[in-house]
Amino acid sequence: MAIHPTDISSGNFRSVARAISLIENEVGGYETLLESIKPIHTNNIIGITGPPGAGKSTIVDQLIRKFVENGKRVAVLCVDPSSPFNLGALLGDRIRMSQWYNHPDVFIRSLASRASLGGLHPSIVEIVLLLQSAPFDYILIETVGVGQSEIDIASLADCKIVVLVPEGGDEIQSMKSGLMEIADLFVINKADRPDANKFATIVEAMLHNRIDAESNIQVIKVVGTTGFGIDKVYDTIKNNPQSNHAPVALMAERAYQLIQKERMKGINKAELKAAITDALTKGNFNLINIVKAYRNS
Repeated sequence: MAIHPTDISSGNFRSVARAISLIENEVGGYETLLESIKPIHTNNIIGITGPPGAGKSTIVDQLIRKFVENGKRVAVLCVDPSSPFNLGALLGDRIRMSQWYNHPDVFIRSLASRASLGGLHPSIVEIVLLLQSAPFDYILIETVGVGQSEIDIASLADCKIVVLVPEGGDEIQSMKSGLMEIADLFVINKADRPDANKFATIVEAMLHNRIDAESNIQVIKVVGTTGFGIDKVYDTIKNNPQSNHAPVALMAERAYQLIQKERMKGINKAELKAAITDALTKGNFNLINIVKAYRNS
């Protein structure tokens, strides 16, 4: 049964889930659906990133609670590492956020990164556009947590949160030229551990070296398991200045990928290999000639 745009705009969770599956797997007709939707909210994306084990999922769980308490509808995308066998997500939102799974104001979906180096799903742009056409007040995106390469979220999110832990001294050194430069807010999780205050001071000192050091980026200490400090994180998100520009670079890159993919239809690697093998056997192999032959075919 086809999905109608009104099924999305009305916030029908089942239709939203089916539509995401269509986009993920590029099922026929998904482009027609995307062409017919219109975003309701455009500056409501919160990106949560940081190294593995920092407690991103715990922070997301606590933020969901705050949104619900304040009467907000929220969609959560948890981007997980991919299974090497079926490219599906290895971790599950039902396990990590089970208390919200059936809540009428919370939509949660796990996505596999599918080897994307930017820490996001390859079709994240299309999925976010879909969610923005549904009546969600906020969209939370929890990224894989792969490290310095995980900077696509900087282009996509209106508010970027980097979650760190007191023991992350070595990690923070490796992130100087990556995650450290994209955050609107730093959350020091597990702040009940030793040296949490010292670590927060180190992060604050590093912020002074950023080009936008005058932008008053906050460093907030929290304990995700108890909810300590989450109120302050929520208030910071609520008062965060919204972006006045679309993620042009990320949109352009995705458009390029889609155009490239469309133009590559009909090009088969097995056929290319056979053509090269044949040319090598005949002794007339020329790589550029083969490329031109396929380009002009």
